[in-house]
Order: sequence, then C-alpha cells, then structure tokens
Amino acid sequence: MTNDPREIIRQTPMSAAQWIAVVLMIALNALDGFDVLSSAFAAPGIAKEWGIARDALGVVLAMELVGMGVGSILLGGVADKLGRRPTMLGCLVVMAGGMWLATTAQNPQILGLWRFVTGLGIGGMLAAINAVTAELSSAKGRSLAMSLMVIGYPLGATIGGTIAAMLLKSGDWRVVFEFGAIATVVFIPLIWFFVPETPAYLLARRPEGVLARINASMAKLRLPGIEALPPVDQRDSKASVLDILKPGLIGTTMILTLGYSLHAITFYYILKWSPKIVADFGFAAPQAASVLVWANIGGATGGGLFGFLMHRFGIKWPTIVMLLLGAAAVAVFGLGGQETSLVGWRFAVFCTGFATNAAIVGFYSAFAHGFPAHVRATGTGFAIGAGRIGSAGSPILAGTLFTAGGLSLFSVSAIMACGSVMAAALMLMLALREAD
Repeated sequence: MTNDPREIIRQTPMSAAQWIAVVLMIALNALDGFDVLSSAFAAPGIAKEWGIARDALGVVLAMELVGMGVGSILLGGVADKLGRRPTMLGCLVVMAGGMWLATTAQNPQILGLWRFVTGLGIGGMLAAINAVTAELSSAKGRSLAMSLMVIGYPLGATIGGTIAAMLLKSGDWRVVFEFGAIATVVFIPLIWFFVPETPAYLLARRPEGVLARINASMAKLRLPGIEALPPVDQRDSKASVLDILKPGLIGTTMILTLGYSLHAITFYYILKWSPKIVADFGFAAPQAASVLVWANIGGATGGGLFGFLMHRFGIKWPTIVMLLLGAAAVAVFGLGGQETSLVGWRFAVFCTGFATNAAIVGFYSAFAHGFPAHVRATGTGFAIGAGRIGSAGSPILAGTLFTAGGLSLFSVSAIMACGSVMAAALMLMLALREAD
C-alpha cells in the first residue's frame, strides 16, 4: 500500500463522501451564478427607488465583478497558505455579510461597497473550490467532477434567476439579497461537516500533526489512511505562492491567464448583451430576458457533456476545439436580424452557451493540471481574477463598437468572437502535467 494519499485518491474509485464534497463545490459555484444574475433582476428596482441613470447603475453592478477579480487574486493565495477549508468558510462569512448588508444600503454608493465586499468572498471561493474539486477526485472521476463543478455557474444563474423573479413579485429588490444571504449561511455547516482539508494541501504545507490530519481527512472521505509520510517534494520544501511568476511556471501562468481573459471577453459578450440585442429587434423585455436563460441552459449542457470528452481525449485539444466552435457560434449569432424568430435567437444563444461554457470547463481543468498543489489556488485565483477583468471589459468594448464604431451586429459579434480564437492559439502552447 502506498504512503502517498494523493496516489490513493487518484487510483481508488470515488466514494460517496467524495462525491458529496464535489456536489457541495458545484453548489458553491452556483452561488456565483445566482449572485450575478440576481443583481440583474434587482437592477430595475434599484434604479427606480433611487432614480439613478443607467451609467451610474452600471457602476454599481460592476462592483461585484471588480470585487470578484480582487478576491480571486488575493484570496487564492490565502487558500494555498492557510488551507482550502478555512478559506472557503471565511469567504462564506464574507459573502453572507456582504449580501445581508446590501439590504441595508440607503444609497448607490453604499450598495456598491457591499457588492464589492460580496465579490471579494466569491472571488476567493472560486479559487478554493477549483482546487478542492481537483484534489478530492480520482484520476478517472476528475474530468467529470471538474465539468460538473463548472456548470454550477449556469445552473445557479438559471435557477437563481427564476427564484429572484418569484421573490420580486412580492417584495422589493432587497429580498433577492436577503435570500442570497440566507442561502450562503446554510452552506457554512455543510462545508464544516462534509468537506475535509485536502491531503494534497496538507502534504504540500506539512503543518504540525500533518500525519494525523491527513488520516482524519482520508477517514472522512472513506479512504484508507497511511502509516508514514511520503518523502518531501523538493518543490514543496521551497514552496512560495510567488512561484507562479518564477521560471518553470510563469509560462503556464501567462498562457492560462491571458487565454482565460481573452475567452471571457467572448463569453460575457453574449451573457451581457444578448437580451438587449434581442429587445432592439422588437421583442418584449420578458421575451428578450428568456434568451439569457437559454444561454445558461446551453452552458450547463455543454459543460456537462464536455467532461466526457476530456475523459477520453484529454484537456488541451477538446478545449481548443470548443474555443473555435464558440467563436464560430458567436459570429453566427451576429447574422440574426429583424426576420429572426424568438426560437431562432434562443437556439443561437444555446449554441454559443454550449461551446463557450464547455471551454470554461477546459480552462478550469487546465488550472488544476497546470499548477502544482502548493500554488494551485494561487494560480487559479490569479487567472480567474484576470478573467473577471475581461468580463467587466467585455460589455464596455461591445458597447463602444456599437455606438462609437457604428458597426453592424455581425461586425461586432465577429470582433468579440476573436477573443476565443486568440485563446485557442494560446492553448496550443500549453504543456499540462498530471494533477497531484
């Protein structure tokens, strides 16, 4: 029997306890999707109560994305220093507090502050859950687990948006954030009882009592323990969260960070602009909003099926294919016009969501394989944080092209699709390693 718990996890079929932990990671990612779309549902009520213009409202709504970017970069390092589990618990407290305090805001500035705070927690959470999913999954189950974790986002957006719409029928915009705060608090005991610290992190950092702690985690996962620690990995003995910017890893960091950021520009173009584009062609606001739901349904479907492709063909080439298919789908979306039916628009965004979110799954899996355990959350957080910058800039760039550039829908869509094409080119240069 090997004394390396990482090898035991890799080679042993996943237990029910491991799948429970993965399901909780899916649910935590769904909180992100709920938060982003719930803000969009709350926006009309916010604007009406305070009488603020669209540009000012846009700044308020962007604060959560800014917070997510900062949180991913800063708190990803915390997950590699203090552990995945305490980081997730701390981020949940920050998220719950930010969501609840948002309900007390009496002006746009204070609301923006609390949305930023909420974003900080979500950003740190995203880096940690990616590492946990990879490190608690077997070699055979990892691709499926990673794809299921990523599709939590569109599932949360779809289900959360539906819940938000129902809540707003009987209350003002604050009820959306009240629900978010309550849902977040519910996760704290679930993570505490069902998600142990990962053995990969414990081996990388080797805190006091590490052998007992590793065996406690393995027992909670219903896996056999170890009698002695494996030899110290030389990388771990000199580990630093700054390793992602040092020779040996900086190439991987730059490729994944730039690639994810460029793809985010294409990805969020459809998510942020499709309802407005469809409405401009004469469809009612509820009909236009339904298009966004179909984009998320496509995203959940594509992300789920992509796990099987990765299991058979690896990460790199399926991701490149989906990046190119996503770019093509976004360009085809631009061919829509006055004669396009609502069903046609829904089908178009379903296809874009299918391919672009599948590529997101590929990137998250690449984070897990591209960075070693001692900097996995740091590297993931750095790349996701930069991606949030891309997501915040995407609607601004598209809006500028529509207005200042005076370009057609097809021209703008083709330009926005270039982000995924450039991301595919970068992925060609990526070398991946077996995740520990």
